Amino acid sequence: MGSFSLEGGSSSGGIGSQIGFIWEQTREPVMVPLLKLMVTACLTMSVMLFVERVYMGIVIAVVKVFGRKPEQRYNWEPMKDDVELGNAAYPMILVQIPMYNEKEVYQLSIGAACGLSWPSDRIIIQVLDDSTDPTIKDLVEMECKRWASKGINIKYEIRGNRNGYKAGALKEGMKHSYVKQCDYVAIFDADFQPEPDFLWRTIPFLVHNPEIGLVQARWKFVNSDECLMTRMQEMSLDYHFTVEQEVGSSTHAFFGFNGTAGVWRFSALNEAGGWKDRTTVEDMDLAVRASLKGWKFLYLGDLKVKNELPSTFKAYRYQQHRWSCGPANLFKKMVVEIAKNKKVNLWKKFYVIYSFFFVRKIVAHIVTFLFYCVVMPATVFFPEVEVPKWGAVYIPSTITLLNAVGTPRSLHLLVFWILFENVMSLHRTKATFIGLLEVGRVNEWVVTEKLGDALKMKPSTKSPKKPRIRIRERIHLLELGVGAYLFFCGCYDFINGKNGFFLYLFFQSIAFFITGFGYVGTFVPNS
Repeated sequence: MGSFSLEGGSSSGGIGSQIGFIWEQTREPVMVPLLKLMVTACLTMSVMLFVERVYMGIVIAVVKVFGRKPEQRYNWEPMKDDVELGNAAYPMILVQIPMYNEKEVYQLSIGAACGLSWPSDRIIIQVLDDSTDPTIKDLVEMECKRWASKGINIKYEIRGNRNGYKAGALKEGMKHSYVKQCDYVAIFDADFQPEPDFLWRTIPFLVHNPEIGLVQARWKFVNSDECLMTRMQEMSLDYHFTVEQEVGSSTHAFFGFNGTAGVWRFSALNEAGGWKDRTTVEDMDLAVRASLKGWKFLYLGDLKVKNELPSTFKAYRYQQHRWSCGPANLFKKMVVEIAKNKKVNLWKKFYVIYSFFFVRKIVAHIVTFLFYCVVMPATVFFPEVEVPKWGAVYIPSTITLLNAVGTPRSLHLLVFWILFENVMSLHRTKATFIGLLEVGRVNEWVVTEKLGDALKMKPSTKSPKKPRIRIRERIHLLELGVGAYLFFCGCYDFINGKNGFFLYLFFQSIAFFITGFGYVGTFVPNS
């Protein structure tokens, strides 16, 4: 036995020596040049993102200081009564509300849509219910009948399958005979609650400007203060609406349709080829195709529609997967078509391909995770590989400050936002590659869970037993793995390093650990 033990120890030592030998042999000729190459690539992507953010910052500053309001840039005058034509002077509006098992919010969206101010004989509310839960289906149908009994022209539509998900439901809704009489279609997701004057503020732009195909409103978040995660989302989305959408609308009359809180001209929608379910971003797909046909888009930043942010980490992860995978997949499918298009000018094609798609939808996700969570931490093991201060500090700091302009009230949360965005970049990067390579979950569509007032009501309901929380519902191994890597890098840098990266590495690893153990967002057992 003693001989066996000795051999085992010798074998173990031999393996360790072999690993050490391989490391020493590959470190200088392979690892160092590879890491230097990755640092250069990441710095290049950082500069691309930096230039894009500075460009948008300059444009939005010019627009705010010197720019004219939408009512001044385009023909706009309020809709007026016509004595001879009566209500026939008003265009026919279709309002579509696609939903899927929306137990917590269906009454809010249907009620808000039925409360829209417009001549009652010139508007049709169409509820497209793809629910698979028969109880919820019955509740939605009863709600539609309740509004119908009040004289509202509301249609409850179902189909025999969920093919194409939301795009499939919207496309199927267009096939009904009563839709042919409509001029415009307003779309609201199940948690959106437009104000009564929504149509009065959007339709005149479409009526008086035949070149406009889409009018998009801004989102207003009703639950942004629910938890720290919803505050982080508010910061990211406020930048999207305050800067990205406004810049696209002001410079190129193009931006990505947000899938809801917008009004389409039927002729623009049909000319673009209608709804397609080839990606998980059917809204962006339609917007790009319509833009290539020459249609202009208008964004109204002053018109806000209330909606709900996902407050559980599970729901947010699924949403971010769809929002990151879909654009990358669409870019792959459409980049050649955009480049060959003859109807739009070269400058607009460059904007769509480079700025809208490549930098914002691909580079932004990849560089955030690869640089700040993989490459930069790895440099602590290689003193000969340096990350210049402008790339490690100045560029990310400037980008972060530019992002903060969208939500001034959350400036004090900027550090938390940086750490959380880096955590989420793990999922966004993974989803981006899935979209580009068209593998795995490329067409996965999981409807974002809405809680409505459910959480507010639960505390008042006495339950005999506290719900049992399964460990696997809270543990996220990917986040824990990255957290462990960053913590190890931080420890090494603290002991051996000279660049002080360990401060960032420890904080970032803690953020990954907190997320990995499920202590982010609102937690609902079995949600």
